[in-house]
Amino acid sequence: MTKIDTKHVSALIIGAGQAGLAMGYCLKQQGIDYLILEKSGDIAHAWRDERWDSFCLVTPNWQCQLPGYPYQGEDPNGFMVKEEIIAYLEGYYRFFKPPVVFHSPVTALSRKGDRFHVQSGKHHYTSDQVIIACGGYHQPRIPQAAEGLPAHIHQLHSRDYKNPGQLPPGDVLVVGTAQSGSQIAEDLHLEGRKVHLCVGSAPRVHRRYRGNDVVNWLDEMDYYDTTIDDHPDGANAPHATNHYVTGRDGGHDINLRVFAGQGMQLYGRLKGAGDGQLVFHDDLKQNLDHADAVAKRIADGIEDYIQRNRLAAPEDDNVHSTYMPETVTRLDLSTTNITSVVWATGFHLNYDWVQLPVTDREGFPLQKRGVSPVAGVYFLGLNWMNTWGSGRFYHVGRDADYLSHTIAEALVQRHASYA
Repeated sequence: MTKIDTKHVSALIIGAGQAGLAMGYCLKQQGIDYLILEKSGDIAHAWRDERWDSFCLVTPNWQCQLPGYPYQGEDPNGFMVKEEIIAYLEGYYRFFKPPVVFHSPVTALSRKGDRFHVQSGKHHYTSDQVIIACGGYHQPRIPQAAEGLPAHIHQLHSRDYKNPGQLPPGDVLVVGTAQSGSQIAEDLHLEGRKVHLCVGSAPRVHRRYRGNDVVNWLDEMDYYDTTIDDHPDGANAPHATNHYVTGRDGGHDINLRVFAGQGMQLYGRLKGAGDGQLVFHDDLKQNLDHADAVAKRIADGIEDYIQRNRLAAPEDDNVHSTYMPETVTRLDLSTTNITSVVWATGFHLNYDWVQLPVTDREGFPLQKRGVSPVAGVYFLGLNWMNTWGSGRFYHVGRDADYLSHTIAEALVQRHASYA
């Protein structure tokens, strides 16, 4: 019989990404004993292995505000590239030396009596409180249309894309235009690859407006302090698609109309594939117009702020392209040189290992500012858990601090009940 090692801690954190590390720091400040279980063998695993080579943040460096460890570099308005992100997280790990158990994927979380039980390989843990901090990008989402593509076409998800040289010679079809899809399309385009891009309903935003980065403007306008309770979209905010823009080479707009004028072939959303044909929705113009409208709405909001506060700012110098490529709704693959498809189609959540009623029918976490319906179970690091920055370096520390006080109070009450 295999011996199972058991260890008890007051709090157990699942995941050692930026959320899990931030939670560990805040629990340490509260004097609470804890462990972090990390499925991989190193810090920043997802940033290291699940991002492409030219990846960089779309938010300025000054927003890297993990608790106790703000950005300390010399370029606060720049954008961290992949290696710098990894270095930042590794530095944070060395900064306060949290107790992380690597190579520890969690296969089950349950409750027996008044303790939570966590299974990880041959190791078994019990705890009074559990924080699930493993993000929301669990399983790549691949559309059913993938099954209808010819066998000779190389397919991969955006999680596995590294660089243009990884793909066989020929044209590349990129499906999806949220942040990953639009940036990967640009990466291929800049390398001289012919790109065919399926344009979805993702909005865009100008990188800069009237001499200042749009993120700086929105922060000055207190947009990032808006909570989900006050957000116009309310509970739908976490499901909204991020605006596409880039921090590459100092940061700039991603304008798909400009790409089309340079030779990139744009289509509407992919509807299906089969018999050597690709079929697209007739929504290319609608999607491009929507992206432009959102960019204008954000710019108009900033303009209103400038005027109301009588701020001095240079004139807007953004490129406002009106180019509209031909709408194509059906493509015969035999007439193209498409040899690869990159599926930038997002991820599925997978909390199947959580044997507690803390998710809805779609598998989305049930939580209010990180607190789940099951007393003692918490989520951290999800988009719009409280504010826009909840799933990012910017405000994840605020959420972790809030939960650390909630957990400390729960532990005091727990101990008092035993007295």
